[in-house]
Amino acid sequence: MLQQTTVVAVIPFFERFLKRFPNVHDLAKAPENEVLEAWAGLGYYSRARNLHKAAKIISKNGFPKSANELLDLPGFGPYTSRAVASIAFKEPVGVLDGNVIRVLSRKYGKKLKWWNTKDREQLQKMSDALAQQGASDEINQALMELGATLCTPQKVACLLCPWTTTCLARKKNLVKILPLKKPRKKSEIWIWQPEVHIRKNQVALVQNNYAPFLKGQFLFPGEVLTTQEKPKKFDVKHFITHHDIYIQIRKDYRLESSAKNIKWVELKKLKQVNPSSLLTKVLKKVASR
Repeated sequence: MLQQTTVVAVIPFFERFLKRFPNVHDLAKAPENEVLEAWAGLGYYSRARNLHKAAKIISKNGFPKSANELLDLPGFGPYTSRAVASIAFKEPVGVLDGNVIRVLSRKYGKKLKWWNTKDREQLQKMSDALAQQGASDEINQALMELGATLCTPQKVACLLCPWTTTCLARKKNLVKILPLKKPRKKSEIWIWQPEVHIRKNQVALVQNNYAPFLKGQFLFPGEVLTTQEKPKKFDVKHFITHHDIYIQIRKDYRLESSAKNIKWVELKKLKQVNPSSLLTKVLKKVASR
């Protein structure tokens, strides 16, 4: 949950999730739609699917015991595997997330392109070296907390920092330029033209194999176009990372009886099939017409 969401936002979701799935075996046995429903509101639903897949593997084979073993689980990258290994197994490995990258770049005065593999490996070695100086779980959490509370992107509280006298960025007046900023990827503009077919309190969905977002999930039938400019006419807009989605709803298109793979879903159960707010936005707009 913390991979793309702040701690403050995660806490109520985490508590509800654990209440619904108290242990890994309960999570493994749960149908995917229940897991997605419990995740609704956090976004990036591939995280929930990967968590569910990992739970099934762990329930069957037992828990891994190292960061390298955790990497074999769905959804576990270098950061997550190292964070879990240091906290759960006390393995002396360092973590590297946005907060830690910022802290280390400033502490050591490094103008590193942290988004590039070579420079990121250099930062990882710094983090590993620190983790080996004591309790790795406490050191990793302290670094993340330092970046979240004092060594923040904008309002930096240098005088409260335990490294205030040894921070090279502060000595060299580099705090405002470190870490280096990753070149911003230009936003892509997509026009989604969904066909909304409702009958007897049911809506028609298809498994998405045509849109570049929410891949494999159930969406309204339709098509997606790309454009260089924002369309002048649209019903709803939605944003996913660096993708701007402008929605032009098609409500009066005839649904061919021969159309394949149509799944009729009760409107009240839509979130169980696809919890994304994108579908809800479209339906609200249709209802307001």
